[in-house]
Amino acid sequence: MVDVAELLAAYDARMRIPADALPEGVFYERDGPVVRVVGTHLGRVRAPRDLGVAGAQLDGLIARQRDFFAARGQGVEWKVRAHDLPAELPERLVAAGFVAGEPAAVLIGPAAEVAGKAARAAGKAGGAAQVNGRAGEVGREPDGVVLRRAVGAQDMRRIAEQQTRVWGFDCSWVADDLTGRVTADPGQITVLVAEAGGQVVSSAWSVYQRGTEFVALLGGTTVPQWRGRGLYSALVAARAREAVERGFRLLHVDASPASAPILRRYGFQEITTSRHYQWVPPA
Repeated sequence: MVDVAELLAAYDARMRIPADALPEGVFYERDGPVVRVVGTHLGRVRAPRDLGVAGAQLDGLIARQRDFFAARGQGVEWKVRAHDLPAELPERLVAAGFVAGEPAAVLIGPAAEVAGKAARAAGKAGGAAQVNGRAGEVGREPDGVVLRRAVGAQDMRRIAEQQTRVWGFDCSWVADDLTGRVTADPGQITVLVAEAGGQVVSSAWSVYQRGTEFVALLGGTTVPQWRGRGLYSALVAARAREAVERGFRLLHVDASPASAPILRRYGFQEITTSRHYQWVPPA
């Protein structure tokens, strides 16, 4: 049996406050219990489970984050989990002008189990499932799909364009973010693409949380006409396999309602939910 409480405790202890190697021009700045991520396309606030403040003090903490990024002409995103304290945090954020996004399932999965189940699912789906899928290797399947590691700024721009096509809003910032992460610490991130006919049809990346057992799986986006062919599963399997090979035991995903059911079949367990609250400067 999986001890969900134990997984949640490990997540709270190791995955709340960022400690990644930072791209050039990006830095962390602490304000009391929270950490601001400054220098990215959108400001971010990361916090421990319990902020330790409430009422007027909490309002002041929220206002300082909003006003800090407003002075930079930027919006800011504050990530809140369902079990965070104080319980009034979401309503205080909304009162300060933040808008709640859609909730996501916070999932944790054992890398070895996920690697096996995702690979089998990809195999049953056919298509790109036949790709070996190891990060850094190139594979082909009958429909001409190639799964490979993304390298260089051009690949990152193509990924950003693919993400923009899928989501319908500007994701050009993804190219700079991925390029900056790779430049800052190539061992911290693995970026994979699936290509067909010279086009990126699916992309995903994993970020290794140094000093922990966790690998965060991010991206995971496939263009509509290529869904249902095993691409998503193949990319999950490839990243899970690499995590095992590198000695990381646990995988973390903030999953959308579309992805969560798939990932649960691969061995992921839901430990809580998360929601992004975003403030955008007036036009």
